[in-house]
Amino acid sequence: MKVKRCSWGNSKNLVYQYYHDKEWGKLNLNSNYLYEMLVLESFQSGLSWETILNKRENFRAAFANFDYHKVAKFNEQDFERLMQNKGIVRNRLKINAAINNAKVLLKMEKEGQTLEQFLIKFIPEPIINHPQKVEDVPASDELSKQVSRKMKKLGFKFVGPVTIYSFLQAVGLINDHIDSCSFKDGGR
Repeated sequence: MKVKRCSWGNSKNLVYQYYHDKEWGKLNLNSNYLYEMLVLESFQSGLSWETILNKRENFRAAFANFDYHKVAKFNEQDFERLMQNKGIVRNRLKINAAINNAKVLLKMEKEGQTLEQFLIKFIPEPIINHPQKVEDVPASDELSKQVSRKMKKLGFKFVGPVTIYSFLQAVGLINDHIDSCSFKDGGR
């Protein structure tokens, strides 16, 4: 049987194919994974997702394997180290946002709420769209606007509606694999 992917997943880049086939649209609400995807999606803003995925291992090393408890303790020296790291996207605002967002996650935990709990208040069950073609997938929607607004009120940065829509897709709360995609329901 021939594998069919969403058109964007047909890259010759195996890292990109793996992400499409094994992660994108698959529910994963592990706290560190949620933080990882939030960081990567915010760094992707204005760049290609393939660029970010190609640097993913560098991001993991730079951001303490996406352990937000550790990243929340990053200081000015850590910030400068990240700014000098050629293996990641060296954007002052995005690096500050990644550290800030780790601190917000800790604050939420201290107040008795995890990011997973926050998200499932908005999306108790994954939203499965399966559009006919990739062009039918929106960049954002009313839900991502609501989540974005609430996250900004909590203190998160770099969480606009487009970033949040992509984030929700990445963690599987929204499944936008096209209807003919072999991986729309978990693949093989």
